[in-house]
Amino acid sequence: MKSKDAAPIQVSISGRLPSTPRLNPQIRRAPDRRQGLNQSDLVLAVKNALRYVPQKWHEVLAPEFLEELLSRGRIYAYRFRPEGRIWGKPVDDYHGILEARSIQVMIDNNLDFDVALYPYELVTYGETGQVCQNWLQYRLIKKYLESMRSDQTLVVMSGHPLGLFPANPEAPRVILTNGLMVGIYDNSQDFQRAQALGVCNYAQMTAGGWMYIGPQGIVHGTYLTLLNAARKYLGIGNEQNLESIVYLSSGLGGMSGAQAKAIEIAGGIGVIAEVDLSRIKTRSEQGWLARWSSDLDQIFGWVNGLRESGEAMSIAYHGNVVDLWQYVLDRGIQVELASDQTSCHAVYEGGYTPAGVTFDEGRRLLADDPKEFRKNVDASLRRQYRLIMSMRERGTKFWDYGNSFLKAVFDAGEKDVALHGDARNGFVLPSYVEDLIGPICFDYGYGPFRWVCLSGKSDDLAKTDAAAMDVIKELWLSRKESRGQDRDNYIWLKDADRNKLVVGTKARILYADGTGRVRIAERFNAMVGKGEIGPVMLGRDHHDVSGTDSPFRETANVRDGSNIMAEMSHQCWAGNAVRGMTMVVLSNGGGVGIGKAINGGFGLVLDGSERLNKVISNALDWDVACGIARRAWAGNPSAIETAKAWNESHLGHMTMPNHPVEGMVEKVVSKRMKA
Repeated sequence: MKSKDAAPIQVSISGRLPSTPRLNPQIRRAPDRRQGLNQSDLVLAVKNALRYVPQKWHEVLAPEFLEELLSRGRIYAYRFRPEGRIWGKPVDDYHGILEARSIQVMIDNNLDFDVALYPYELVTYGETGQVCQNWLQYRLIKKYLESMRSDQTLVVMSGHPLGLFPANPEAPRVILTNGLMVGIYDNSQDFQRAQALGVCNYAQMTAGGWMYIGPQGIVHGTYLTLLNAARKYLGIGNEQNLESIVYLSSGLGGMSGAQAKAIEIAGGIGVIAEVDLSRIKTRSEQGWLARWSSDLDQIFGWVNGLRESGEAMSIAYHGNVVDLWQYVLDRGIQVELASDQTSCHAVYEGGYTPAGVTFDEGRRLLADDPKEFRKNVDASLRRQYRLIMSMRERGTKFWDYGNSFLKAVFDAGEKDVALHGDARNGFVLPSYVEDLIGPICFDYGYGPFRWVCLSGKSDDLAKTDAAAMDVIKELWLSRKESRGQDRDNYIWLKDADRNKLVVGTKARILYADGTGRVRIAERFNAMVGKGEIGPVMLGRDHHDVSGTDSPFRETANVRDGSNIMAEMSHQCWAGNAVRGMTMVVLSNGGGVGIGKAINGGFGLVLDGSERLNKVISNALDWDVACGIARRAWAGNPSAIETAKAWNESHLGHMTMPNHPVEGMVEKVVSKRMKA
């Protein structure tokens, strides 16, 4: 604890004014996002940014910040970006207590040139998902973490480090929130103005939650989605893969880039449209993409050969997905499975390039004439939807991938996409949570658990893979009824190293259930305590059992009317904080956009101590059980089954529903309304 005589902590940006940086022209840059701020807003935005630096620098920086705001739509404060490469170094290369050093690893990994989508603009993935708003905030956050004691908590609001405050050692070391707008202002227009003013951060999920592990973070979920889509829609067996099956989609960015790797692991043929050549080259250089071409005749020549040979392969089409859909429709080409992973949550901010323009032309149109850009986007979305529906009549099974594609189509004026013409009723096409991941994974407690070996050693990752595989096998054999999910997880881990999934930190993703997460964490903590491995950071994607409320994705299969409520994510976040997670975060938006989701996550540093075992058993269990209880109360059969098993564990008690006999209430209402 701090003694009364200890010197006060001094954290500020000071010293010499950094020189103007040299930015590598080969690194992808975020599009210009000019907001058309009025003069008073411009003044306010510049004043807001200047607050971070000594007054003696203001006259130099004020015109510089204004120019960034006018030309880029944001003040990123490029001058304050550290020179050279930023990457998630081994934890011992950082300064501060272990938890603070571990968090610094995660922040820097999110900004690695090999990981981030637009690293100079602090955008990790999802077109707009930022670690924080600018490099001034980054520098201050790092200084606070280096100064932090084990009895303090750093509070971060939309990227702004509010300060270090006294706390219990068992409390989180960092509490983050992002973009939590007051309801009346929780819309895209006000949100974007707040971003331009420098008071609001769009965190996506693990970008501003500091837990992104590269596209691997979504590969496992994509792999499971593809397998279970083929099982459900095409009738393949649990032992089969996607041999000779074609999957058509779009997007090879920070999250969507997982599609190429996932389809190959699943054994199928992927044809994925991407308008940005740099993203295609990135995935190709990382070994995540087998081939690419801008010639559709060539691509489908390859596809025909692959169907005959049964070989799995990912192929990128350098072009617009609308043109890809038009091509397969016009030529009667069979496409079994399809989706879309363009960034439709930011559809008018550069997340979607309309048909008829190249990527570069679309960027220029967005900067020069946003209204015309929006008009083109709407027309393109409507056309894409109609092409999909035409292919659906020929047998293609399409689902919304939780990127707000169907909502974007609705907003573009295609009202037929919504049930009864109202998006609140859902859509005529399924979402992958509603049909696949929700009932198969989330309702049983399976979700995107992850860990990072903070030593940076490949040997540590191999040891944790082996330990997790042992736990999964034990669970698989111990259950009264064997689960295909356990089998899929075991195979995933067995093949993980061969599939070369790591980009950035030595990390692994695994769709474990609640029991599996607790037991894996306990095993890891024991290994850390014995010195077999270095410290480990646990976390998960926010797209999980309990972490996110969104009727357009995570709670799409909650049908008691509570899918529009955001209480589960808040309760999960608060519960994780009081149970001792190292870091907790709650954000607005996620993959479906502002006002359409509230999402939360956590980070937990395993140091090998006995204290951590109590946190593991309480916090990791709660992080899953919260969502199981809510889904069971909504009447989801698999969640009810899982909740009953949890109640028998004597850990506590979940409230169970007493559902009326099918048809009884309908008869009562019908009779009364006829009276």
